[in-house]
Amino acid sequence: MIFNFLLKRIMIPVFIVFISASLFSCGSTRTISVEEGWEILGESKVNFVRDRDEIDVRSTNDYTALRFMVEKKDVRVNYLRVVYVNGDVLEPLIDDIIGAGQQSKIIELSREGQRIDRVEFKYRSTGNILKGRATVLLVGRRFDRYRY
Repeated sequence: MIFNFLLKRIMIPVFIVFISASLFSCGSTRTISVEEGWEILGESKVNFVRDRDEIDVRSTNDYTALRFMVEKKDVRVNYLRVVYVNGDVLEPLIDDIIGAGQQSKIIELSREGQRIDRVEFKYRSTGNILKGRATVLLVGRRFDRYRY
């Protein structure tokens, strides 16, 4: 009798609160959506001084293009180096300011796609230091043999 009382009065409300908290805490904080056929290769927080970062790509997919996506603040990207698994290197010229919530232009790699080992780039946040740091996402377009 006491067990049934405890179950109804205490355990059920505790269970409901736990489930509600679990559902609301799992929300995404992404402000940019990734298009179909593209996938996130990595991300980095940007400092206000000139910063150099390297994203190791752990995917076994082949990619035909890259693009930067920026969240929270504007970012200036002024150097890019793509190192492929086979050792080839691509250094396209880039000097873009990418606005918060925006994407860079598409950086074409190759039509037949190649596996990427890592991507090195230099960048820095622009604007007021008090407004926080930007987040840069590197996305790659997966090779699709039916596309071309």
